Amino acid sequence: MRVAALLFLFASPSAFAQTASPAPAPIAFPEGPATALGQQVLAITTAPAAARAHWGIAVTALDGTPIYGMNEGEFFRPASNNKLFTTAAAMHLLGPSSRLTTTVESAAMLPGGNVPKDGTIHGDLVLRGVGDANLSARLFPYISTAERKRRDAAAQGPMIPPNPLRYIDLLAADVSNGHVKRIDGDIVGDDTIWPWEPYANDWSIDDAVWGYGAPVSALTITDNQLDLTVKPASTAGKAATVELFPDIDYYQIRNTVQTVAAKSSASIRIDRDIGSRLVRVTGTVAVGEPYTTEIAIEDPADFAAQALKQSLEAHGIKVKGKALAHHRDSVDTAGFSEESHTPIPGLPRDAVKGGIVVPTCNDDCPLRAGEMSATLSEDVVATLKVSQNLHAELLLRRLGKAYGTDGSAAQGARVVRQFLLNAGLDGDDFAFYDGSGLSGHDLVTPRATAKLLAYATGQPWFAQWKASLPVGGEDGTLAGRFAKPPLKDHLFAKTGTLSEARALSGYVDCASGKSVIFSIMVDNHAPNTPADREAMDSIVAAIAANN
Repeated sequence: MRVAALLFLFASPSAFAQTASPAPAPIAFPEGPATALGQQVLAITTAPAAARAHWGIAVTALDGTPIYGMNEGEFFRPASNNKLFTTAAAMHLLGPSSRLTTTVESAAMLPGGNVPKDGTIHGDLVLRGVGDANLSARLFPYISTAERKRRDAAAQGPMIPPNPLRYIDLLAADVSNGHVKRIDGDIVGDDTIWPWEPYANDWSIDDAVWGYGAPVSALTITDNQLDLTVKPASTAGKAATVELFPDIDYYQIRNTVQTVAAKSSASIRIDRDIGSRLVRVTGTVAVGEPYTTEIAIEDPADFAAQALKQSLEAHGIKVKGKALAHHRDSVDTAGFSEESHTPIPGLPRDAVKGGIVVPTCNDDCPLRAGEMSATLSEDVVATLKVSQNLHAELLLRRLGKAYGTDGSAAQGARVVRQFLLNAGLDGDDFAFYDGSGLSGHDLVTPRATAKLLAYATGQPWFAQWKASLPVGGEDGTLAGRFAKPPLKDHLFAKTGTLSEARALSGYVDCASGKSVIFSIMVDNHAPNTPADREAMDSIVAAIAANN
């Protein structure tokens, strides 16, 4: 969205005086095989393929009344079920209509904000990030893969996606339209609104190579990832080629991939050391079968600065300096657990109707071009439907910036924790170290997840939030599950997968016509088998049939 002027709505955390009340004692859940549902669940979870895993289940009415439980008070790794907690806190505290504005700024101007007659800026041009997750090719509103295919078929051809650097190009065009001809300084990618903490506690080091493990930065473009495509030669025995998109001179590629015969078994390996700009691509690719994946951008702010420099030059602006990043180190001295458990007495209990936006430039920055983000609720749809890790992490840091002492992961976790305490959850039922669920330190009980889902039903943002959940057999991460009646289009739930942990929590329409809440979690299941997922889906079917 284009902006000519910036208006900011502030909600001061100090304006609220409530303190969190102690959580009530957990309500007992009916357990065991005393009911038909209990008997079916016991049969499913004790079958040979599922029996060695650790299972946890909580089923409640929409008002939170317990219906059934199995180990519902024990800890499990939530994986991407963590995003339920992060996005609910963001909807409640930042507001569904909240927006951000990314700007290009320069203070090196003449009095009155005029560009010198020769069009030269004698200073740096700063691209200032504020946490917008969608400076990319993403389109809003969210469209499911199935719907996109239907639209493509109706249009008699696939829709051509927009340039993933389109917003960078629009900002460069704004600078050019401001009669700038030359920049003597550097092009700076600035993400200092938050401390530079690219990876959360206990993220696996091998995740850092891939797009789903992209580093977190307040200056995010193209989801902080690049498409890597290995293209086979036309003849077996010849070298394949490797391409990156968008095409920015950022990574060095060492390619030793060979082409093998069509329909041959092919295998690709991609390696990059932390802190390195060298990507090593090895293996084989079959004739006629290109391989594509997403790799993470090592330093998103630096990459964004390089992209802007390239776009400015394409618009005819000469840049004397270089592209570089400005980061800010964290000054936190407390440990993560201590910091994230510090109470926030002033956190509002009522949902924020507007949005909290932090201004990025004072009046001494007269050259300013801006791009306004999608609304927070639109981003939550994209985040939950496809389980976008980076977007959840950005929301966590926005919460920390708005209500904590800084936009660190620990301060974000602190805000989420206080929100959950205010919502009536037991503080001993959860521990979150990030916003996405990639951290192996994250722990939560099924009953806490069900409690959050019940709390959400009474909030003004509930309808939008529920509509953001994947729908069984229809879209998002559930497009390929629950594809047949009676559950198709009647299950609204968040998936979660992390190593040998899996989770599924949400709402299901039951045989009686009423809806219930469920949270199913499994830890330590056998690797490289779908048995736990199949058992989980059978449990959901049993819940729907018996309520």
